[in-house]
Amino acid sequence: MHPDPQRTRRRPTPPTSPSAYPAGPRAQDEPRLYTPAEAAVLLRVPESWLRRRAGRRQIPRTFLGKHLRFSADDLTAIIAAASQPAAARRRTPRPPHRTGDLPPPGSHASITTTPNPYPN
Repeated sequence: MHPDPQRTRRRPTPPTSPSAYPAGPRAQDEPRLYTPAEAAVLLRVPESWLRRRAGRRQIPRTFLGKHLRFSADDLTAIIAAASQPAAARRRTPRPPHRTGDLPPPGSHASITTTPNPYPN
C-alpha cells in the first residue's frame, strides 16, 4: 500500500511557556543527579577521566542501581578536592659543586687508585 500523498504527518508543537512544563527533577526542592556526560561538561573534563576516577573510587559519586550519577554535592566535593592554594614557584636546588673528587673532563686519568691488575 502506498501512503496517501495528500495526508501529512503533524507533530504536536511543544509548549512555549515554561509554566506549561510539569515541575520535574529540576524543581528547587528535588535533588538533581547528573549523568557522567553532563557532569564532565560542567567540570570541563573529559568524560573518560570522570568515569575512570569514579571506577577507582577516587572521587565522590552516586549509583542509581547500576547507573553512575553525580549529585551537586559530589561535583562540589570533586572541585574542593582538586583545588590547591597558590604557591610560589619552586626553585630546584642545584647539586653541590665538587672539586677534587674526579679528574678534569677530557683527561684519561684513572678514576680509581688501584693499580691495573693486567699489565701490558
